[in-house]
Amino acid sequence: MNVRWTLAGLALFAAAGPEAVRFVDVAPRAGLTAPTVIGGERTKQYILETTGGGAAILDYDDDGWPDIVLVNGSRLGGGTGPSRLYHNRGDGTFADVTDGSGLDRQGWGQGVCAGDYDNDGRVDLFVTYYGQSVLYRNQGGGVFADTTRPAGLVGPDRYSTGCAFLDYDRDGRLDLFVSAYLAYDDALRYPPGTAGQNCSWKGFAVLCGPAGLRGAQNVLYHGNADGTFTDVSERAGILRPAPSFGFTPLVLDYDNDGWPDVYVANDSRASLLFHNERDGTFRERGLMAGAALTADGRAQAGMGVAAADYDRDGWLDIAKTNFDDDTTSLYHNLGDGGFEESSVRAGLAANNRYLGWGVGFLDFDLDGWPDLLTVNGHVYPEADRAGGRYAYEQSPLLYRNLGSGRFEDVSMKAGPGLAIRKAARGAAFGDLFNRGRVEVVVNNMNDVPTVLHDCTAAAGRALVVKLEGTRSNRSAIGARVVVQVGPRRLLDEVRSGGSFCSQSDLRLHFGLGTSARADRVEVEWPSGARDVVPGVAAGQVVIIREGVGLVGARAFQATRPFACP
Repeated sequence: MNVRWTLAGLALFAAAGPEAVRFVDVAPRAGLTAPTVIGGERTKQYILETTGGGAAILDYDDDGWPDIVLVNGSRLGGGTGPSRLYHNRGDGTFADVTDGSGLDRQGWGQGVCAGDYDNDGRVDLFVTYYGQSVLYRNQGGGVFADTTRPAGLVGPDRYSTGCAFLDYDRDGRLDLFVSAYLAYDDALRYPPGTAGQNCSWKGFAVLCGPAGLRGAQNVLYHGNADGTFTDVSERAGILRPAPSFGFTPLVLDYDNDGWPDVYVANDSRASLLFHNERDGTFRERGLMAGAALTADGRAQAGMGVAAADYDRDGWLDIAKTNFDDDTTSLYHNLGDGGFEESSVRAGLAANNRYLGWGVGFLDFDLDGWPDLLTVNGHVYPEADRAGGRYAYEQSPLLYRNLGSGRFEDVSMKAGPGLAIRKAARGAAFGDLFNRGRVEVVVNNMNDVPTVLHDCTAAAGRALVVKLEGTRSNRSAIGARVVVQVGPRRLLDEVRSGGSFCSQSDLRLHFGLGTSARADRVEVEWPSGARDVVPGVAAGQVVIIREGVGLVGARAFQATRPFACP
C-alpha cells in the first residue's frame, strides 16, 4: 500500500466533506433561457405528454468548448418550435444558434445521442421523435443536414425514446441502437378516467399507462461503408424479447471481453441486458445476470441509466432511476457475468419519494471515487394535490461516494442548485468551462433549463481525456480508458447515449485526488489496439490519437466563469 498517498487521500476526504459541496444554477447567466415544451403544463391527457426532453453536451465545431443541445417537444395542438442549439463562446456564456443550424424539425422530440457516424471528424446527431426520428449530419460551419432518408433510416412511425451510437461489430463504423416506449398508436389512446386502463393514481383520475397499453421493441441499425444504415434487429437477436416499455439504452462492456453490450431501462417491466456474442448477434441475459429486477424479484419503472466503476474493482456497475415509491437501483458488477442489486447496502434506499429521470456518475470532489447525481420530477401534475411527500416538481439528489461501497446523501448540503424544484427529464454531464469540473445540463419540462455549476471547494486535481480513433470509429465510442494513479486504477468508457435519453460529453473526466499527475493513461480501442501514455500531468485536457499517442494538451482555465457565492 502507498501509505503516503493514503494519508493525502484521507486529508482530501475530510476537506471535501459534505460542508464543502456546492452547486449553483448558472443557466440564466450563461444564456440558456428558452423553455422546453412538453405537453400541458398542469394537465396531462395522454402519456405522450410525460416523456421527452433529452439533453446533449457535445463539441459540434471542434473548438475545444462543449456546446449544448436541448430537445424540444410539443403540445397537443402543436406549433412550439425546434430543439435548441447553444454555442459555447468560451467565456462562460452560450449563444443560441438554432436559427440557420438546420436543426429545424418540430414535433414531439424525445431523446438525443451523438457520434461521428461518417468518420469525417465532425460529430453528428440523432434525435428521436414520436413519429420519424432524424439523423443530422454535421456539415461544418455550424450547419447540420437532415440525412435520415439517404441514410436509410426512414421507416414506420414509432414512439422512439433513447438512442446510442456504438460499434457492435468493431468494424470501425458506428452502428445505432434506438429504444421505443409504446406502440405508436397507444401514445394518445386513452384519456384520464378510462375504465380498466390503469388511469388512477392515489385516488386521482390521471393519464393512462403504461400498464394496459401495448409495448414496443428496440431497433439495431448496422452502419455501412457508404454512410447508410441497415436494420439488423431481427438477425442480431434484438427482437427476441417481448415488446416492452423501453426508455434509455446504456452501452457498456460489462464483462470486460472487449465487445460492447447494451442495457435497456424499461418502464414497468424487467430491464434488458443484451450481451454481445461477438458474431453480430446479441443474447438477452438480464434475468440471468441479475440486472433486470430488484433483489426481491420485482420489476421497476426504470427511466434513466448510467455506468461507472464506483468501487474501483475494474468492473463497470449500473445505476438506474425509477418511479416514486421506489429507490434508485444500483447493480454491483460481480465480475463473473452477474450483478448484485446493492441499493440498500450502498445507502441509496432512503429516498423513495422521488421519480427519477436523468442520472450520471461524476466525481465532484475529485477524490477518485465516482459520485452519483439524479434529477427528478413527477409525471402527474396531480402529485401536488396528493399532499404529503408527493410533488410534481422535485429537486435533484446528490450522493457522495464514501469509497467503501456506500454513498452518502449530501443533497441538502449541496448548495442552492440542488434545492431547485423542477419537473426534470434529461441530464447531460460534462466539463462545459474546461476547468476540470463537471457541470450538469438539465432539460426541464415546460420550463427553462438548469445548469448545475460545480463550486465545490475540493482540494483535488483532475484530468480530462479526449480520444480520436483512426482504425476505430473517429469518435472513439466504445474505447476504454484506465488512468493509473499510484495503486488506483480509474476506469471509464467513451459512451454515446445514457442518462435519460441524453448525451454526455464524449471526453472522459477523472478526479486524481491530490496527485499532480497520472502515472499512465491506458487506452483500449474498439479496433483491439492499445496505447499507453506515461506520466500525464493533471490540470489539463489531453488528446490521445489511436496508434500515435498524445497529440495535444490544453491547461484548464485558471479562473472561474462565474462567481461562486
